[in-house]
Amino acid sequence: MHDTKITPASTSSSPTVVRGHSTESVRQAREAARAFTDSLIPLPDPATADTLVLVVSELATNALRHGGGRYTIELSATADVVTVAVSDPNPVRPRERTPDLNGGSGGFGWHMVRRLTTGLTITPGPGSGKTIRARIPRLGS
Repeated sequence: MHDTKITPASTSSSPTVVRGHSTESVRQAREAARAFTDSLIPLPDPATADTLVLVVSELATNALRHGGGRYTIELSATADVVTVAVSDPNPVRPRERTPDLNGGSGGFGWHMVRRLTTGLTITPGPGSGKTIRARIPRLGS
């Protein structure tokens, strides 16, 4: 049973929305991110597409682990930037922690997201949760 709902983009100005609440949904979110970049005209730089997939994966995983166990992702694009907005029900902002190099308990995701994106913002809502919005330049750096 699939628990992810995907609304595909039909043009470069239409957003793609992905909802999920399981580890399987993260894979589906990555696939939706790849399909989203493949639907854009003109196609973004390949590095941009790869970066978007990685950022979507990290933010969806963090939402599952730390954000209340479910998320909504909205992908959108302009001529200059691709944006991913991830909403979850937990109002607590992400925090950096020292990555665990030996025990495998993580700590790398938020560092990567901050490094790979521009215009990273965190806003309240929807409801009592938060939305993390990350911008990726459409042309690779």
